[in-house]
Amino acid sequence: MDNHKIGEVAERTGLSLRTIRYYEEVGLVTPSSRTHGGFRLYSDTDIARFEVIKRMKPLDFSLEEMRDLLDIMSRLDEPGVSPDVRARRLDQLAMYQVAAEERCRSLRDQLRIAEEFSGTLLDTIARHQDASDRAR
Repeated sequence: MDNHKIGEVAERTGLSLRTIRYYEEVGLVTPSSRTHGGFRLYSDTDIARFEVIKRMKPLDFSLEEMRDLLDIMSRLDEPGVSPDVRARRLDQLAMYQVAAEERCRSLRDQLRIAEEFSGTLLDTIARHQDASDRAR
């Protein structure tokens, strides 16, 4: 397992150092270890958690929802888990998938409305520029 310093994690994930530290502060990702000098070291698993958070953020999942989902995902493959517990975790994961799809649908609707508005503005500019050009 490779250990990565915070700067490398920031570069790989596209997250700022401040954001990475914040996610640690709120308990979403904890560095796997630290150097003798106290510098944070992150595993590939930690980096994967940052990527999940990064994907959840634009969908407006709360910190609590992110924490819950990350916990479910990290515990899916725990050895010795009963079939009932595993099924319950998969059900929870499925609920998050449905919520993510609903939020994606909402974002697509918002984007469509924004694009229509942008088109309206463009048409208005073009009409007024044409009228202005004809007046000259």
